[in-house]
Amino acid sequence: MTQSREQVLLKWQNLCSEQEQSGQSAAAFCRARELRESQFYYWKKRVREAATSPFVEVQVRKPAIGATIEVRLGNGRSLIVGPEFDGNHLRAVLAVLEERA
Repeated sequence: MTQSREQVLLKWQNLCSEQEQSGQSAAAFCRARELRESQFYYWKKRVREAATSPFVEVQVRKPAIGATIEVRLGNGRSLIVGPEFDGNHLRAVLAVLEERA
């Protein structure tokens, strides 16, 4: 049975976290677990990229005049914006939410 991409990524996230917490060098950690060091570094990079993905899926729908806009954030939360929102204020709110993600 093959593992899903999510399962493989989770496995490597756990291994990377374990290595960081162990205090061992990557080389020593890999030797102790019989992992190829090059494979470990490959997945460490993939884990880092997955954690800091700068892209968010956006679906644009033209709202009716006077309607509210719902912005769905990557963490499952939503932000409801009234019809007369201030664009600069919205950008500031999104920047704060992005920092906390």
